[in-house]
Amino acid sequence: MNPLILIPARMAATRLPNKPLADIGGKPMILRAYQQAEASGLPVAVAAGDPEIVAIIEAIGGRAILTDPDLPSGSDRIRAAVDAIDPEGDFDAVINVQGDMPFADPGLATACAAILHGEPNCDIATLVAAEADVSDRTNPDVVKAILALGENERQGRALYFTRSTLYGDAPIWRHIGVYGYRRVALNRFCAAPPSPLERREKLEQLRALEMGMQIWAAVIDEAPLSVDNPADLEAARALA
Repeated sequence: MNPLILIPARMAATRLPNKPLADIGGKPMILRAYQQAEASGLPVAVAAGDPEIVAIIEAIGGRAILTDPDLPSGSDRIRAAVDAIDPEGDFDAVINVQGDMPFADPGLATACAAILHGEPNCDIATLVAAEADVSDRTNPDVVKAILALGENERQGRALYFTRSTLYGDAPIWRHIGVYGYRRVALNRFCAAPPSPLERREKLEQLRALEMGMQIWAAVIDEAPLSVDNPADLEAARALA
């Protein structure tokens, strides 16, 4: 496969305005995310919703594409960016790495690419990690993945994603918002309207499942820090 990493980023974050520019140890968060992705060895670009983000990446010789700021989602943003970068379709897979994960292991992107390479029926690849605390089970901000995963297996097909409380003695898998799309799957996904379950749970990936697409997930050892609010930002600054 020939994957491209794309990092969608825009300034208009509700809970943390101007989030991509937030300083973490002397670097804007989007720059840290970009450099972590570069360390994977795969080609990387930022799908930016604002010229300020483009300027930061281009200042270090990186690649950023300015996309329509009114695009409704990160998936639409990466589709617009890959179409601009690669109209001929040489990149057959797109790995969506979040711009608010400033310390994400570079191996997360390659893990998604490996799923797509190894599972011919997989349309979209993603990642999960074990619950960090028992409170994750009832926290609606923690998205849970329900997987067809046998004992001791580290990869399986996703059956559902939910914000609801899950019960029972089986492990609870926290969804990690890194996605690998086959290019044809990304195009099909973005062409479809939001689905009923997607609107109900406010989870975009449910659209793909309702469309009959297959999502596969690999288990990683630890969830990366995601910066969603001021408290997360302080935690990130403590790590820098």
